[in-house]
Amino acid sequence: MGKGVLTQAGERAGGAAGGLDALLSDAGLCRRGGSLFLGGVRLTDVADAAGTPTYVYNLDVVRARYRALDAALTPIPHRICFALKANGNLAVLRALAALGAGADIVSGGELRRALGAGFPAARVVFSGVGKSDAELEAAVVAQVGHIHIESTAELAALATIAERHQRSLTLGIRVNPDVTADTHPYIATGRGGIKFGVPFDQVVPLARQIAAHPLLTLDTVAMHIGSQILDPGPYREGVERLLELVAACRDAGISSISSLDIGGGLGIRYREETPLEPAVLLGAVLPVLRPTGLALALEPGRYLTGPAGVLLTEVLSRKHSGGKDLAIVDAGMNDLVRPSHYSAYHEIVELEASGRPQSPVDVVGPVCETGDFLALDRTLPALERGDRLAVLGAGAYGFVMSSNYNGRPRAAEVAVDGPTWTIARPRETVDDLLRAEDR
Repeated sequence: MGKGVLTQAGERAGGAAGGLDALLSDAGLCRRGGSLFLGGVRLTDVADAAGTPTYVYNLDVVRARYRALDAALTPIPHRICFALKANGNLAVLRALAALGAGADIVSGGELRRALGAGFPAARVVFSGVGKSDAELEAAVVAQVGHIHIESTAELAALATIAERHQRSLTLGIRVNPDVTADTHPYIATGRGGIKFGVPFDQVVPLARQIAAHPLLTLDTVAMHIGSQILDPGPYREGVERLLELVAACRDAGISSISSLDIGGGLGIRYREETPLEPAVLLGAVLPVLRPTGLALALEPGRYLTGPAGVLLTEVLSRKHSGGKDLAIVDAGMNDLVRPSHYSAYHEIVELEASGRPQSPVDVVGPVCETGDFLALDRTLPALERGDRLAVLGAGAYGFVMSSNYNGRPRAAEVAVDGPTWTIARPRETVDDLLRAEDR
C-alpha cells in the first residue's frame, strides 16, 4: 500500500515498513514453542490467572521508547511530558515518572492520578479545552509547573484564583495554528473552526493580558495538531507559525517566552505504517527552532505506550451468517472502542498457535450493537470456543476509553516487568458497578 492511502484504521499507511514481525517486535512479543510471550511472560499464563478481557502492558518497552525519544532530543533543551489521556494506569505512570518524565493532563482527575503516580507537581502541564474553576483551583493549590490557557474567559478565572491564593503561576497559551494534519478527522486538533486552542489573531492580545498581571508569567506558546501523525511536515509548519507569534509577542514588549510546546501525536505502527520516529521529527523542526534559542516541549502519549500494550480476549462462540464467518469474543466495544469509533485497525494473533487453516472471519464482541467489532474480514486460523487472542497496539486509548455499557465491568490491567507480571488494576465486578447506587 503506497504512502498517502487511508487504511482501515483511518490512519495513513506508509510503504513496506511493517508486517506482523515488526508489530511483534514493537511490543516485545515473540513465540516460543507456539506460545506468545510478552517480554519474559507467557500470555496464556496471564489469561489463565487474570481472566479475559485483560489489558497487558510491557513496561520495558515503555521505558525503551521514552529513552529513545529523550536521546533523540538531546541536541536541544527539552522536556517530555507523558499525555495521561493515552494511558492512565498507575504502574505505567510510575515507570515513566521514575525516568524523569513529566505529565500532561487535561482534567482534575488526571491531576490527582499524576500526583498519585509520583510526578512532581513542577513537572505537570495542565492542558485541556474546558477546565472548570474547581480544576483550575486544584492546579493552583498543587502548584503545577504549567497551565496552558485556551481562552480569555479561562485566563480571567485563573487570575482570580491566583489572586485569592497569592500564587505566582507560569502559563502557556495553546494556539490553534490552523495547520491540517493528515489523520482521522476526530483526532485532528490543529485546524481552524474547532474547539481547540486560541485563534491565531487572538494570541498577542491574550499575551498582553498575561504580561500585565503581577502574578502571571507567559513562558510558552503551545500547539497540538492531532494524533497518529506520520508526516513531520505539519510539525514544522506549526513551529513556523508559533515562531511568528513569539516574534509578535516580543515586538509587543513580551520577552518572557522561553519554550515552544509542540504537543504529541507521533504516529505508530498498527499495520504497515511507517512510524514517525523521533529523529525524523527533530530533523524537521530543529533547523527552524535551534537558531531561536528556545527550548522544546513535547507531550507524547500513543508513541510511548501504544505498541507496549495488548488486549487479551477469549472466543465465546462462532457462527456463519449471510455468507460470513463470525467469531464472538468476550472483549467488546466497551473494552476497546477504537475499531468501532475510528474504524481503527488492530492486528490480532493467537496466544497459542493452532496451526489450523486460515480463512476470513469477523471478530465481534458481545455488546448489543451491530458496530461492536474488533476486526472485520480478517484472515485468521479457524477459531474455536476457548481460543485466546491478543489484540496488538492496545496500550494507548484502550482501557482509558472503556466503559460499562451493557452493564459490563471493565477489564483488568496487568503490568509486565521483565520476567514477572502483576495485576496493576483488578477487574471490576458487577458489585462495583452497583455499590454507589444500591443503598
